[in-house]
Amino acid sequence: METKKLFFILIAIMFALCSPAGVFASDTLMMATTTSTDNTGLLDYLAPHFEKDTGIKLKWTATGTGKALKLGETCDVDVLLVHAPPAEKKYIEKGFGKARREVMYNDFVIIGPKNDPAAVKGQSIQDALKTIKDKQSAFISRGDDSGTNKKEKLLWKNAGMQLPDKEEWYVQTGQGMLSTINVAQERGGYTMTDRGTYIKYQSQKGGDAPLIVLVDGDAVLLNQYSVLTLSDKNCAKAQHELAIKFSDWMAGENAQNLIKDFRLLGKRLFIPNAK
Repeated sequence: METKKLFFILIAIMFALCSPAGVFASDTLMMATTTSTDNTGLLDYLAPHFEKDTGIKLKWTATGTGKALKLGETCDVDVLLVHAPPAEKKYIEKGFGKARREVMYNDFVIIGPKNDPAAVKGQSIQDALKTIKDKQSAFISRGDDSGTNKKEKLLWKNAGMQLPDKEEWYVQTGQGMLSTINVAQERGGYTMTDRGTYIKYQSQKGGDAPLIVLVDGDAVLLNQYSVLTLSDKNCAKAQHELAIKFSDWMAGENAQNLIKDFRLLGKRLFIPNAK
């Protein structure tokens, strides 16, 4: 009887050793990130490479940068990948974050219908927003405190205008970027998006999207993405060592080349710029 029992124990151990969920299961890192890194497919593309190189399994929740920072503040995740530099720097100053590392960028663009009813094509970002307001053309905002929404609010301010959030032509979706683009398409209106998510939207439309890029190129439209590690004082139980490995990996040569090679419709969605 004892021999039979020992046999089954040995079989169970063998199954455990061979199973991905067994003794050799990878460590898991939980990340909060912006919707653009998820919607574009970038993280699905990078995660297997990260696990292969480090043995660490990456899981993430995609939300607006404001909510992502909050998840780090409450220690519900181990690391952040976000794109709102002013908010990120304040986050570290308040003691919630330990370090910030820039890893890639793209840019923000104003998109709208091909017939461009407000005639903003080629204008500066400030002139385009003033024109949209003067003509009361539909403008669809995420309105979700995401990195994109934070930048949009700043642009209205830089253009010398208050946020038109009480105006009927200004619509706040409270949703992610792709959903907001689709609302803008349905309403024949304008919106601001990061270029990577716009290219994803283009690809979903077979390359010929109803909304096109009308305003871009201003220096203020730079969209920087950074990895933030959490304060070990605020979040003592977070996976700090794994977070540092992720930050180092994202800034390393392999990941930077992977980001550079990530394309849709032959276009780069993000440009690596780790220092």
